[in-house]
Amino acid sequence: MKSSNNQHPLNSVSKHFNLQLVRFLPYLLFLAFGVTIGIIISFYLKSFSLQHTQFLHSSSSQINAPPPNTMPPPIEKPEVSDSNLNQEGPEEFTPPSNVVHNTQESIQPSIVVHDTKKFIQPSNHVVHNMKEFIHPSNVVHDMSDEELLWRASMTPKIREYPFDRVAKVAFMFLVRGPVPLAIFWERFFKGHEGYYSIYVHSNPSYNGSDPESSVFHGRRIPSKKVEWGKFNMIEAERRLLANALLDFSNQRFILISESCIPLFNFSTIYSYLMNSTQSYVMAYDEDSLVGRGRYNPRMSPMVTLKQWRKGSQWFEMDRELALEVVSDKTYFPIFQEHCTRPCYADEHYLPTFVNIMFPEKNSNRSLTWVDWSKGGLHPTKYVRPEVTVAFLENLRNQKCEYNGQAYTNACFLFARKFLPTSLTRLMRFSPSVMHIQ
Repeated sequence: MKSSNNQHPLNSVSKHFNLQLVRFLPYLLFLAFGVTIGIIISFYLKSFSLQHTQFLHSSSSQINAPPPNTMPPPIEKPEVSDSNLNQEGPEEFTPPSNVVHNTQESIQPSIVVHDTKKFIQPSNHVVHNMKEFIHPSNVVHDMSDEELLWRASMTPKIREYPFDRVAKVAFMFLVRGPVPLAIFWERFFKGHEGYYSIYVHSNPSYNGSDPESSVFHGRRIPSKKVEWGKFNMIEAERRLLANALLDFSNQRFILISESCIPLFNFSTIYSYLMNSTQSYVMAYDEDSLVGRGRYNPRMSPMVTLKQWRKGSQWFEMDRELALEVVSDKTYFPIFQEHCTRPCYADEHYLPTFVNIMFPEKNSNRSLTWVDWSKGGLHPTKYVRPEVTVAFLENLRNQKCEYNGQAYTNACFLFARKFLPTSLTRLMRFSPSVMHIQ
């Protein structure tokens, strides 16, 4: 009995605990179920958020990415030098009133390589420098002739320049090697920096160089082989024009041979050209074997016999005409195909082209004197004994029409052919006759 009485409270407690456990069991199960659901939902939301972020990133990348193979290659920042911006122009003459002068913006170019890609491909890494665009700092580039002519043919439609501009004369030397009369030309250009540009087309096989002090130093353009009487002579002329057109300050363009000399000083020639209203491409109709006899009927109907003209190779033209020459895709191919010997393109292409397209803007004469009186395929050559004061004065005083109406005694500004042996006398007479000091 004693034992039985002692165990009764334990049984009572056990029953009470079991009853409470049974009562709270549903709540415990509900709590466990809720926690499990919460964990599952939390994991699911986290996974969904990660996938959504990846999806948005992937979608954004696909939207912003350009099509394959369309992204331009990186472009290096062009080097621009301002070391040549402080050169002064000539002091002994007053430039024409229609020319704006600011010698701080006038540049005598130095040497920097032009890359055509820098002109046509935009990049966030390129500093677009206006001075480099309007005053190319060098004539060296890696453009093909096709790229060069395309680049040079560009012209702004707004005629007013948004910068101070000094109009320059581009002297384009077509030579085989060095400029034979360079010393004489050095004297001619001295003191007039900023009012001229120089471009030299030499045979690509020529490896010589000019002293750094020379005005011809670094002025050789990328050139190709030129043969007398061949069409590549015209290609060389257009190559010179195209390179000169890259400088927006070049307003007049004169083709100079290796045996050519100036008959007047720089001031006179500069004023003469800047005040001229016409270009100087000799063009005339000659009914002979060396005139109309060189016409190829296959050029018809684009070029007819009535339009056919002959003239001197040595031209001078303004910027407007120079742009048309380098842009010509109509007559140039016709002459390239059909003007072969006995047709000499350098005597017929430009005279015919200008006669057809711009007859009213042309004087129909050349500014370069030459003597054909002895006949033959080449003009008279002048050596030392033939260069006299009287001879040079005679060349400087020949009457010509100027600007379509007024007459002047400065008919020719240049003359050829003078051989290197004539250099000593030219240097001696130039101060007193040509006023070239």
